[in-house]
This record gives sequence, structure tokens and C-alpha cells, in this order.
Amino acid sequence: MNKIIALLLFLVGCAGTNWTPAPDFAYVPVRAGEYEIATWRKITDAADSNIHIYIEGDGNAFDAYGRPNDDPTPHGTLVRDLVARDRGANVAYVARPCQFIMNENCGETDWTSGRFSQKIIDAMSGALRQVAGDKKITLIGYSGGAMISGLIVTQNPDLKVEKWITIAGVLNHSDWTKYFGDEPLWGSIDLESLPNVPQKHFVGGHDKIVPYDLAKNWANTDDVIIIENATHDDFGNLKIFD
Repeated sequence: MNKIIALLLFLVGCAGTNWTPAPDFAYVPVRAGEYEIATWRKITDAADSNIHIYIEGDGNAFDAYGRPNDDPTPHGTLVRDLVARDRGANVAYVARPCQFIMNENCGETDWTSGRFSQKIIDAMSGALRQVAGDKKITLIGYSGGAMISGLIVTQNPDLKVEKWITIAGVLNHSDWTKYFGDEPLWGSIDLESLPNVPQKHFVGGHDKIVPYDLAKNWANTDDVIIIENATHDDFGNLKIFD
């Protein structure tokens, strides 16, 4: 019965999409900080010491007029599609606080100006620890999830992150808001320098949300891979792992 409920919750959260979770993914919410964070996990080889963990983007945080939504649960399925295609033995999808699960501690700033606040980073770090256990991690962050993942690696050197991958990633929110003339994210902390781990950054050639002209300033060019026809929410059949 719990698996059926979990599947229904996922499908409700993905209303309007055609993505269906594979049967070998289990829904496992975790309590971390002030939040209950939604995760879906596929563990097919518990003895394998590695896990791929994907962190979701900012989701449906704003409407078409730039006003904050009441529910930031993502409508787009780019990250979940990548998770579904990942052939790794152990794979996990980690949503952001207040996506899929809204509790009494969720507030608008958690997906707007404070989306990268210390309490959000602490909660996401705690969730990651519970998901990974003692496994070595390949950490993949999409859009704002790239910022989250980078801060997690920087602040938690004891975590066994062996590789860091971003897709259409925001790696410095101060630069990003200034580039577009937007209000700074006053409640958020910034990634002052990139973590010292092997990394790869996929950038969309037609991304208007995190354009290459901006993204190229954040990472070593040898670590940046341009996907020419990709937009912010459509990277086609991107292959992260060879």
C-alpha cells in the first residue's frame, strides 16, 4: 500500500507530464533540518560503494509574471528523465525543500530570496547524508540545484563526493541576478569559489536562463561542455555518463 501511495504522490507532483517512475525506484522521504525532503532511490547493488545523486532545480518557484507560486514543485522533468535513464547500480533523486512535500515550516522565501540560505544548505546536506550513507558520491545538480550541490561539497569536506556535475547550473547567484538586473537574493549565501573536486559543467547553447556568456565566467573552460541546441529545460538525450 505504501508503494502505491508513493507512486500516486509522485504522479500528482508531476501533473501534466508524461514521466513515470521506473518500478525499481522507491519513494523515501527524509527528515532534514526543518523540512521533510522527497527522495526517490534505486539501490540495485547495496555492495557497490558508489551512488549517483541528482539534485533538482528551483522548480515551479515563480509564475509567468515573476510572482512567487504557492508550491515550487517542478513541472519540468529534465532531472527526472536523466534519473530514469541512469544505468548506474545506485541512483537517487533528491528534491528541494517544499517540493512535493509542504510542511508547516515551508515559507515563500525558501524557494525565492532564501533558496540558497544556510538553513536550506544544512537541510540538503542532511538529506544527502541519509541518502548516500557511506557510499562514494557522484553529485549532479541542475540549475539552482547546481548552486546547492556546490555549497554542499564546499561545506561538507567529509562527504565522499568523487565527482561534481552541473547541468544549466547557476554557480554564483550574485553574478546571475546582476546579469539580468534582478533583485539580489538577500537571504542566500553564495559559492565564492568552486569546490576542489573533479567536475564537469554542461551548458546549453540556447539557454536564456543561464546563458553561456555568463556561465563561462564561473568554471575552468576545460570543465565546460556546450550542448549546442540545448535550452535551459531541454537538453535532449543528454548522456552524462559514457
